[in-house]
Amino acid sequence: MEGNHKKARVRLCYLCNQRRAALKRPKTLEQICRECFYELFEEEIHQVIVKNELFKPGERIAIGASGGKDSTVLAYVLSELNRRHNYGLDLFLLSVDEGITGYRDDSLETVKRNELQYGLPLKIVSYKDLYGWTMDEIVKTIGLKNNCTFCGVFRRQALDRGAALLKVDKVVTGHNADDIAETVLLNILRGDIARLSRCTSITTGEDGPIPRCKPFKYTYEKEIVIYPSVENLNKMVTYAYFKRLDYFSTECTTLSPLFHGYSLVLFCYFIFPSCLLRDYFVAGIYSPNAYRGFAREFIKDLERMRPRAILDIIKSGEDFRISTSTKMPEQGICERCGYISSQKWCKACVLLEGLNKGLPKLGIGRSRGLDNNHRKDVKQSNGTKNIEGKQCGSLDF
Repeated sequence: MEGNHKKARVRLCYLCNQRRAALKRPKTLEQICRECFYELFEEEIHQVIVKNELFKPGERIAIGASGGKDSTVLAYVLSELNRRHNYGLDLFLLSVDEGITGYRDDSLETVKRNELQYGLPLKIVSYKDLYGWTMDEIVKTIGLKNNCTFCGVFRRQALDRGAALLKVDKVVTGHNADDIAETVLLNILRGDIARLSRCTSITTGEDGPIPRCKPFKYTYEKEIVIYPSVENLNKMVTYAYFKRLDYFSTECTTLSPLFHGYSLVLFCYFIFPSCLLRDYFVAGIYSPNAYRGFAREFIKDLERMRPRAILDIIKSGEDFRISTSTKMPEQGICERCGYISSQKWCKACVLLEGLNKGLPKLGIGRSRGLDNNHRKDVKQSNGTKNIEGKQCGSLDF
């Protein structure tokens, strides 16, 4: 009876064997204390930066800041490492205001607080100023379908525009290992060879005006956002939680379907032949409107069965080799705004032309650019009310 009343033995940290374990790492399943977690988390990111030579002393670096957990942790860690290891970087926060009421306006308040907390200058560029449209206005025009196409295209260019205004050398984003593994799967499903060949690169756009890099390439989302605490399984703890970081956690309110779940089911059905997975995927065929989250949930399920699955998918993406006979898109310059493009007009200019001329579906689907026939259609659309808006404009690189 006496043994039943004895206090359960406290689990000590696997690494230091001194302090009480506070969490379990998803990569290794090691139970470690908070202090060792901080040290490991930050040191691994430092090693990624050093090994891949992401920065050079004296460079101006813009941190893509949305106010979410990834960009907030990135801003905090990068500013800490910059001071600790004397990178010699000038850091800035760069945010894009898409004009989504109840989402971006609230998250930008978080970014403004981060500006004061971390002592980093903040630059905000908005769709309204750059393009003459907000996402709320675009959604009212085109509806809920395809709105993510507009937002994604405009946002990528808006980041480059903001970076050009700040005159920075690089932009860093908070894309983590889960994001990259998810993108590898999506590019395989779409058969997008061009994007598949570069989506696992830690630095992209080196041949463009402003390169982008991802210091969190090998960092699990769970290490940034969520852990089951060893001390209390009902308590969820995070790096941001431990550090008491201020971040915004609401999802975008205008998500639309990106692909049908059936394609992912077929892909995984043949790649992973085990009975358990086959049953899981067959059940998923009846999901009529799968979001990008379907791929995310699939990766999470793989992670639960095999923690290193995320890194393995990234490694597979890195090992893909494209045949020399495969014709790849040739990168050029948009004739209208000067932004990088494989067509005469960049995607942003095509989409914006459609919006401004009252033809919002002009650049959606199989359209590859604004050819002469499209231009004639635009000019002859006398019965369609034109909506005034700004042209894409020059980036002044």
